[in-house]
Amino acid sequence: MALTLTVRAAKQIQSDLVDRGGGLGIRVIVQSSECSGMAYRLVFVDHQEAGDQVFESNGAKVYVDPRSMVWLDGTEIDYLEIGTASGFAFNNPNATKHCGCGDSFYV
Repeated sequence: MALTLTVRAAKQIQSDLVDRGGGLGIRVIVQSSECSGMAYRLVFVDHQEAGDQVFESNGAKVYVDPRSMVWLDGTEIDYLEIGTASGFAFNNPNATKHCGCGDSFYV
């Protein structure tokens, strides 16, 4: 099982942690979406939970619980800046389609 970060995503995570005043990395959670399907949620990590898988890529750490890992295996996380919008983007080979709003995915 694997999850990777692009250089841009790793730099953004590191920058966010500095702005926050510290932390170990980010946690990626997959949960049911209000729209439909599944959605990604990112939170800062201050301590590792039992059962977490930890992935270090380009100098930043991502923590994933076993339930979410089922949906994330093989995913690459990028950070995009398009015009005035910016955010993390997930290249998830397990997603078969995405909803119209772009916040949800289906497997």
